[in-house]
Amino acid sequence: MRRLALPLSAAALTVLVGIAPAQAADDPGLRAIVKQLAQRIAKLEARNASLEDQLKQNSPSSALEARVKALEAENRSLAAALDSDRISDSEPALATRLKAVEQKTVATGPANALAEALDGVSAEVSIGAVAQHLSKDGRTDGKGETRLGWRGDVGLTLPGGRIGEGEGQFFFQARFGQDGSHTDTRPFFTGATNSMAFAQDGVPSENTNAVLAQAWYQLDTPIGASTLDGAPARLEVTVGKMDPFVFFDQNGAADDESSRFLNNVFVHNPLLDSGGQVGADGYGFTPGLRVAYVSEENGWGASVGLFGAGDSSTFGKSFTQPFVIAQLEKTVRAFGGFDGSYRLYAWNNPQAEGYDGIERSHAGWGISADQQVSESLTLFTRYGHGMRGRAAFDRALTVGGELTGNAWKRGSDGLGFAWAWLRSAKGFRASSAGLADWGYDASGAEQVAEIYYRYQLNDHLALTPDLQFIRRAGADGDADLVTAAGVRALYAF
Repeated sequence: MRRLALPLSAAALTVLVGIAPAQAADDPGLRAIVKQLAQRIAKLEARNASLEDQLKQNSPSSALEARVKALEAENRSLAAALDSDRISDSEPALATRLKAVEQKTVATGPANALAEALDGVSAEVSIGAVAQHLSKDGRTDGKGETRLGWRGDVGLTLPGGRIGEGEGQFFFQARFGQDGSHTDTRPFFTGATNSMAFAQDGVPSENTNAVLAQAWYQLDTPIGASTLDGAPARLEVTVGKMDPFVFFDQNGAADDESSRFLNNVFVHNPLLDSGGQVGADGYGFTPGLRVAYVSEENGWGASVGLFGAGDSSTFGKSFTQPFVIAQLEKTVRAFGGFDGSYRLYAWNNPQAEGYDGIERSHAGWGISADQQVSESLTLFTRYGHGMRGRAAFDRALTVGGELTGNAWKRGSDGLGFAWAWLRSAKGFRASSAGLADWGYDASGAEQVAEIYYRYQLNDHLALTPDLQFIRRAGADGDADLVTAAGVRALYAF
């Protein structure tokens, strides 16, 4: 440390003090000067000592030492605070914040664990109700009838793990509701004017019905390497109890009675569904196996399915003489880049029931196509062609479409319209007059028209007024025009 510079050097002061006593004894004036100098030196030394003390206190090393000591004290206080789980307003702010974050992490830990456990799990729930009036000409007693029914569906998809390179998933669907189907109806090729109706045999209509509709496992295995344009092709293997129409005869504009057409001839291919050649149980489900090749990059797909038919559809017998269906499908872009899907399929059912009530082999082929032609309009068509068996009708053509409400600023709404032509089979025309269940001359074709407007109230709730006309029901040329008018309410998420 640099010392202070004084007016009188120490060496000079030492000499002066050393000689001053001898001379001061003889000279009073000199003694007075020496005394003054001694007093002045004492004051300067005291001031020098004071200044040195101040410099020591204000030096950088002293300030750093003081800061270190303060930090050490603060760390000791923080460590002591963190040793306790309690939060106090007298502890350091950092400790309080750390404890708050720790408590939040602990509190959200179970939620994060639950979210991780639910990864890959999805659910779909819908509840729909239909009130429908069938005109008197649609019933055998000549009296009109109004029925109200409802149906709920809960679908749950769960991760199914990996097998080699394949990724699996489980799907379960429960269906429940109360019957809303009409009674004592005259013979229709149509099958049902309200496809939402759900009932169990032997259960009164006022009781709630419930079944495990679907329970299947699917494994998707990639084939080849990924490309820049998309995912690789894949092999899909599905096994379990399922709805065959989930995988075959799909249609983007006419495939869901809960949101689109109610008449059964527009929901699926009429020969398979209304005509009964699919061979599923009374609810439309059956055990089966499906294998499919799907290439999303080039839009191609090919699949084959084997499903229980007859008693096998209800697990009543071993899996023999299955209903077999094979399908080719292609997705395209047309009409300025709008999506379309085209499907060609053929089927064989060794134990389908004919119009005479006898089980025998039935076979046929069909087409299902849907094409968006503008921002608002999607058109569809289906065609079914019977090749073998004793079906009441062996040709079926349906056409129609849905117009969204974009033009009137109701983009979620939909206006659906469709027409069907179901031609009676030659053998049925020849023998219908002698059949107890039919008892008339089926000389033509049944024709069906349906129109609906789906009014979307919000993201989950929709109301759909629906109107149907059936001309020449059951191909009877003498049958009066049948009408079915109703409204459907659907809640879904």
